[in-house]
Amino acid sequence: MTLLVLVVPAHAQTIKLDTEDYPPFNYREGNEYKGVGVEQVKLLMQDAGLDYSIEMMPWARALSLAMTQQDHCVFTTVHNAERDPKFKWVEPLLTNRTVLVRKAGSGINPDTIEEAKAYSVGTQRDDYTQAILETHQFPKVDLATNQTLSLKKLLSGRIDLMPVSEDYFAVLQREGHAVEVALVLTEDIYSIACNPSVSDEVIARMQTSLDKLIADGTQAMIFEKFGLGGAGTP
Repeated sequence: MTLLVLVVPAHAQTIKLDTEDYPPFNYREGNEYKGVGVEQVKLLMQDAGLDYSIEMMPWARALSLAMTQQDHCVFTTVHNAERDPKFKWVEPLLTNRTVLVRKAGSGINPDTIEEAKAYSVGTQRDDYTQAILETHQFPKVDLATNQTLSLKKLLSGRIDLMPVSEDYFAVLQREGHAVEVALVLTEDIYSIACNPSVSDEVIARMQTSLDKLIADGTQAMIFEKFGLGGAGTP
């Protein structure tokens, strides 16, 4: 009797790409996922010839799955020193600044990060901005389950400042929220972060396809489509 052994290549596995509702990077419109990150991920995975799925969920869960579960990745993820050794990285989906915003007309006007520490600052639990605040040793940090709740606290005066990406700030302004920039915190690289179980071959295929999107101008066109302009420029 002849035993037939079927060898399945690593890229035949389904890569599970998890994300959150955080426009303009990733968001849900009806039954469709859209956004700067989502469009790039779809294109690069198709170009790389990889089986994949995308699921939107609370950020803390998406990040946890990528850290603990095989074949899981999370996006659009800030690549910082704390996260660096925990994942394999495909980047950049974009670069962007993080700013502290205040309620318009609040009079809260710190000139430096040290001055900003005198105020209460709220953000989403396990968001990259939490790590920024911890790195800078902000003493009064209010953690909420999502950014929408933090925004409500800011607008109601329960917190003084809130860190968000510069592009998310632009979305808040377009939506008519009474917020304004108080201070620039950091400039960040947004990436796909994958569980270490994802093979180097798969990571290389993903990176090569992303590099092609950048080189042929597709990434820049996606930025323009979602109103980000020069988001890819450090």
